[in-house]
Amino acid sequence: MKPSTELFDLIKSLTKSEKRFFKLHSALQSGDKNYLRIFDAIDKQKAYDEEALKKQFAREQFVKHFPSEKNHLYKLILKALRAYHSESSVSGILKQEIKNIEILYDKALFNECNKTLHRAKRIARENERFYYWFELLNWEKMLLEEAYESGEFTKDLDALIEEEREVIEKLRNLAAYHILYSKINYVFRSGGYVRTEEEHSMVEEISEHPLIKGKNTALSRRAATICFYTQGFCQWAKRDWSLSYEKFARARQILDENPQIRADLPKRYIRTLHYLVQCQIELGRFKEARESIRTLRALEGTEGFDGIHIHVQVFNASYLSELRLLERMGEHAKAVELVPAVLSGMEELGPRLHKEYELEFHFDLAVVHFGAGEVNKALFWLNKVLNDPEPTLRQDLFTYARLFNLVVHHDLGNYDLLEYIVRSTHRYLSKKQRAHQMENLLIEHVRKLARTADPVARRTLFTSLRDQMVQVLKDPNEGLALKYFDFLAWANAKVKGISFADAVKAGSGR
Repeated sequence: MKPSTELFDLIKSLTKSEKRFFKLHSALQSGDKNYLRIFDAIDKQKAYDEEALKKQFAREQFVKHFPSEKNHLYKLILKALRAYHSESSVSGILKQEIKNIEILYDKALFNECNKTLHRAKRIARENERFYYWFELLNWEKMLLEEAYESGEFTKDLDALIEEEREVIEKLRNLAAYHILYSKINYVFRSGGYVRTEEEHSMVEEISEHPLIKGKNTALSRRAATICFYTQGFCQWAKRDWSLSYEKFARARQILDENPQIRADLPKRYIRTLHYLVQCQIELGRFKEARESIRTLRALEGTEGFDGIHIHVQVFNASYLSELRLLERMGEHAKAVELVPAVLSGMEELGPRLHKEYELEFHFDLAVVHFGAGEVNKALFWLNKVLNDPEPTLRQDLFTYARLFNLVVHHDLGNYDLLEYIVRSTHRYLSKKQRAHQMENLLIEHVRKLARTADPVARRTLFTSLRDQMVQVLKDPNEGLALKYFDFLAWANAKVKGISFADAVKAGSGR
C-alpha cells in the first residue's frame, strides 16, 4: 500500500511563522522530541519519500513504529495550529470563549462566567454567528437557573426565550438560503450556463423561490449577501449580464458596509468580485474589469484575507479573469505574456488547485495560444482538457473543447484526421444531447472544408458558415458557444484573410 502523504501535505502547507510557532510550542514540551527530527526531514523533501525517511533514521528505535510517530506528529502540528490561530477569526475567538465559559461554570465562578458570556454574545451578535449565539443562550439559561437558586430574580426569562426564538428563526433563514445557493451552484458546476428547457426550469424554480424573489426576506446581513449572490448567479446562468452585475454589486456593497462580516466571509467576497469582473467583460466594460482585477489581487494580506486558501482563490479568480479579458479584447499576444506566471502559480498550488479551475486554465491557455498564432501549443493545452477523465464536472467545457478541437486541427491542416474527429464530435454531442444549431453548423462546414482543397471553394464555405452563424446567433441560446471560443470571429477571419485576434478585436463590441 502506498504511504499516506497527509503529514507531508500538512507540513508543506505551513507558513514560515506557523513553522516557527510549532517549534517554539514544542520547546515547551518535555521528553524526547523525535517528532521534530521527522518534521525537519519531511520539510526538506520536495516530494514525499517514506523509504528515504526510514533509511535516514534506520538506526533509531522510533523507526520501528514509524506510523504511530507520524500520527503523533500530525496531531501535535494541529494542536499548535489551533493555538496559533485561536484568535485569528471570529469562530476561533468564540470557540475559545465558550470553552472559558465551560471552565468557569465548572468551577462555580458564575459572576466571571456571566461577564465572559455577555462579551461572547456581543461578538456573536455583531458578526451574526448564529450557531455560537444559540449555544451561548443555552449557557445563559443554565446561569439563569443558578441565579434563581441563589435568590436572584433580576433576569427576564421571557426575554431570553424570545431572543432564542429569534436566533433560531435567523438560523433557519440562513440555512434555507445556503440550500438555494447550493442548488444553483450545482447547476452551473455540472453543466455551465443553462441552455436546455430542463436546465432553464431548474434555474427558474430557484429564482422564483419566495426567499429569492420576495422583498426583505433575508433576516440577517449574512442571509442578504447569499440572497443577492444567488440572484446574481441565477441571472448569470441565464446570461442576463446587466441584472447579474446589479445583484452581485449589491452583495458586494453589503459586505463592504460590514467589514467584520466581510473578513469572516473572504471566499464569498472573492467569488462576488470574480463574477462582477465576468459581467464587466460580457458588458464590454473592459476598463472597469481591469480595475476589479487589481482590487482582487490587492485583497491578499488585508484583514481576513490571509492564508493559503485565500491565495488559491485570488490566484484563480484574478488570472482566469485577466486571461478572459485579454481574449475578449483580442489581445491574445498580451495574454500569452501571462502564461509563465499562470503555469508557475498552478505548479505552486499543486493539488490545492481544484479540478474545475485546472480545466478552465487549460482551456483558456489553449484559446490564448491559438489567438497568438501558436496553434500547436493550443492543441497541447486543449488535449489536457479532452484527455481528462472527469466524467461529470463542467460538461460545457468538454463540449466546447471538442468543437474548438475541430478548429485547431483544421488550422493545423490535419484534414485526414479531421474526418474522424468530426464523426467522433457529432456522436458525442448527440449522446449528450448538446448539439444545437451553432454546433451543427460548425460540424457540417468543417466536414466539407476537410474535403475541399480549392481556395475559392473554401472561402465560399467560410462565407456560408459566417453568414449562417450571424442568423443563428439572433437566438440568445445559440450565442453561448461564443463565450468559450469566438467561432464567428474565426469564420470572419478566414473570409477576410485577417488574423483571428484582429477578427476578435473587430467584433469585441458585438
